[in-house]
Amino acid sequence: MWGQLCARAGALRCRARAVRSDAGMVTSEYAMGLIAAVGFAGLLYKVVTSGQVRAALQAVVEKALDVQF
Repeated sequence: MWGQLCARAGALRCRARAVRSDAGMVTSEYAMGLIAAVGFAGLLYKVVTSGQVRAALQAVVEKALDVQF
């Protein structure tokens, strides 16, 4: 019984070390994440500044400003 308990505790320690050692991203992962974020921001900018979306946003703002209190 004592041997099984020690073996189980050792396995848990090894697993905990493995989790801790791989907790962060490496530089290449940061770079890929940054590239993806910039690409998404560019796409979102294009969509928001398109004619249809701009007209819809302008209509919403005009409707909100035209409300009588």
